Amino acid sequence: MAEAQTPPAANPNQPQFTIEKIYVKDLSLELPSAPEVFLQREQPQLEFQFRNEGKAIGNDYHEVVLTATVNAKVKDKTVFLVEVAQAGIFLIRGIPAADLEPVYAVTCPTILQPYLREMVSDMTVRAGFPPVYLAPMNFDGLYRQQQAQRAAGQPSTETTH
Repeated sequence: MAEAQTPPAANPNQPQFTIEKIYVKDLSLELPSAPEVFLQREQPQLEFQFRNEGKAIGNDYHEVVLTATVNAKVKDKTVFLVEVAQAGIFLIRGIPAADLEPVYAVTCPTILQPYLREMVSDMTVRAGFPPVYLAPMNFDGLYRQQQAQRAAGQPSTETTH
């Protein structure tokens, strides 16, 4: 029987990144037109908004929150509104504070997005509607676009799809 080997101690000078916890930080579902909304046959138009924020919470731990808001409307009437804030706590060690922005904007949201996608889909089904599937997102491309906007002196905007 093979013995379990202890991994060698991490080099304290090398950057470290680990996922400590993934959780739903906030969850909201509104059906302002229920029950009448279930009697209409018109397909709602979906509007998507995404926000991402990260912050240090102490001792090399960081919280990153990826929030999606899905608003389904028929004409000017809201059919449903789902908002999910999917969060994670990450151990990030050995990365200078000045270099954390791409970790907050690309690495962590890429990890959180599948969980966010599942929660949005689940909430719409539980509300009595077909599932809403969020498309995979290219956080690296979005980050590069925001960097280019900043370099051009344009204000950075919330990601809306």
